[in-house]
Amino acid sequence: MSEEWIADRMHLIDASGIRKVFDLAANMKNPINLSIGQPHFDTPDEIKDALCQAVRDGKNAYSQTQGIAPLIEKIQTRVDEMYHHEDRQVFISSGTSGALMLVLNALVNPGDEVIVFDPYFVMYTHLTRVVGGKPVFVETYPDFKIDVEKVRAAITDKTKLILFNSPSNPTGHVASEEEVRALAELAAEKNIALVSDEIYRSFCYDDPFVSPAAFNEKVIVIDGMSKSHSMTGHRLGFVHGPKAVTQQMIKLQQYTFVCAPHPVQWAGLAALDYDISGRVEEYKEKRDLMRDLLSDRFEIAGAQGAFYMFVKAPWGTGTEFCTEAIKNNLLIIPGNVFSNQDTHFRISYAQENPVLEAGAEILNRLADSKG
Repeated sequence: MSEEWIADRMHLIDASGIRKVFDLAANMKNPINLSIGQPHFDTPDEIKDALCQAVRDGKNAYSQTQGIAPLIEKIQTRVDEMYHHEDRQVFISSGTSGALMLVLNALVNPGDEVIVFDPYFVMYTHLTRVVGGKPVFVETYPDFKIDVEKVRAAITDKTKLILFNSPSNPTGHVASEEEVRALAELAAEKNIALVSDEIYRSFCYDDPFVSPAAFNEKVIVIDGMSKSHSMTGHRLGFVHGPKAVTQQMIKLQQYTFVCAPHPVQWAGLAALDYDISGRVEEYKEKRDLMRDLLSDRFEIAGAQGAFYMFVKAPWGTGTEFCTEAIKNNLLIIPGNVFSNQDTHFRISYAQENPVLEAGAEILNRLADSKG
């Protein structure tokens, strides 16, 4: 009878589709894994050393809820130099996922609408529903570009917030300056909160990264070091935006996460000075390799950044194609995990090149099998 205790909100969300895929693949032995949503390299030694030193130095109690002063000051200085906004405050969050939870709870009332671009990061829709909001989808197929007129048409008097992610998970699309400016200006015109998830901003391969905060002083930016410095398990993120919003998020963090892990914040301070340009170039080469290996048989849009490709299935649904791939010992994620459509699948090229080449060989063979 304990099921009767479950809150209604929990029935509005489902277990992660990615977890379901992993359950399906539980019996695979040494699979070729192109599903991983994190870097394939370990946390750099300099960052590990800073973390260990912080632990040895006794930085093991709570920090201030908003984060340690040296880390805030360094990020705040960089943000101020970049945007020159009078009202833009930085605080340290317990990961970017934690920051998403904070911002949605701080801004979205039950019944408010949240615009989400389809395909989307899985967390966006589930967290929106948990806080009582309603996801409103703006489709970006087939090229994954943002059409601002579609966004305008989706806005109602209930629209509270737009969730924006560039470079994108799952598509790898990097929004152009034209797309970003138009979205930022529309949000300002309509007085709608625009949340920019910039966790992959370091990984742009063809054109420079552009933040909507460059065109709209009220944009709320969520960022962190999880992907850029391979610190996904450290749970360290940061937020900057209007003080009226960040103060509410800090207040909520006090009563939920309390603070980001204290010694990890000192590791983050070291991460800010660590050069990742070599890794960015490495992932660009991996992107180019996979595009060269797959482009003859697969339709690939996006993939200008992050380390994902959202590839159109050459036959059947995305789920059917992924099921066949799993039978061939290849682990990829069906597109309906990230979308209301089931036409694509996501691959991650955060892997060693021999693994990528083996995965591409299987994908091409499967494409030809029913071609």
